[in-house]
Amino acid sequence: MTGVLDAPSTLEPMTQAPASSPTRVVVPKPGPSLSQIFNVLGIAAIHVGTVVAIVRGATWKLAALAAATYLVRMFAITAVYHRYFSHRSYKTSRGLQFLLALLGTTATQKGPLWWGGTHRVHHKYSDTERDVHSPLRKGFWYAHMGWWLGREHEELDLKRIPDFAGFPELRWLDRYHAVGPIGMIALLLAVGGYDAFLWGYVVSTCALMHGTFTINSLAHVFGSRRYATTDTSRNNFWLALITLGEGWHNNHHHYMSSANQGFFWWEIDVSFYILRAMEKLGLIWELRTAPAHVLQRNLIKEVGERSPLLAPQATNAEPLDAPPLGRPSLGDV
Repeated sequence: MTGVLDAPSTLEPMTQAPASSPTRVVVPKPGPSLSQIFNVLGIAAIHVGTVVAIVRGATWKLAALAAATYLVRMFAITAVYHRYFSHRSYKTSRGLQFLLALLGTTATQKGPLWWGGTHRVHHKYSDTERDVHSPLRKGFWYAHMGWWLGREHEELDLKRIPDFAGFPELRWLDRYHAVGPIGMIALLLAVGGYDAFLWGYVVSTCALMHGTFTINSLAHVFGSRRYATTDTSRNNFWLALITLGEGWHNNHHHYMSSANQGFFWWEIDVSFYILRAMEKLGLIWELRTAPAHVLQRNLIKEVGERSPLLAPQATNAEPLDAPPLGRPSLGDV
């Protein structure tokens, strides 16, 4: 006897515990931030105030005031926030850079660094799922205003715009961008009273907001396409009129760093006309325009459609001249 028990000739199968189903963890969505609440209440107040202004009535002077503050601030958005801070289509002095940025804040569309950095994301991923405001991907309402009110694009990411983030005065202005609207409101109240505030700021801002946002919601839906960009951008004469030239959106997506978005003489681009005048006065310089060979490149009539959303056979390639995040698009030299 060895004292060792012989192993049984057959082994009983081991009983296994039944596999448990994976645990599903539901993470509650965060509630609205203070910034979101402020934006919603502010936009609601702008619309209510516009109705109040219309009910109270307007004189020719008040209507002219509303038109003037609309045009000045539309220029600030199109020529400064967009063509300068987003795409660096011209150069200027540091002092005028700050003053133009300050003028831009009066449009009540946040600060220049946030605006420019977020817009670069739009160009980098135009009409893809990562686009900031693609109407074909997320619908009219989201492209027009929903993206503005959400949390996804709320925070400033300085990595998107390091070329301007190095200026401490711009970082300060971006953080305290409310100084522009507050200063404008105070000036209007002091000079013209309550009705001047209603028409010079409230009505004007309501029109300015929707005018600007039509480029996001409509300029990828209605209009014509000259160039075979990989997005759905379109040229629209009527949108160009109300935005001082931004409606030539297909042109812009074809060559983003150009200071003029109306590439030909019949394409009205008021913002560019003003920039050209500023260049003559020596206020800005190195005003970039699309080279002649770029104007004849990738014409749809020659190369066909290249937008995957408009032509299923097209490849989902990165848009030509798309600015990589972190630096502006300088286009072709």
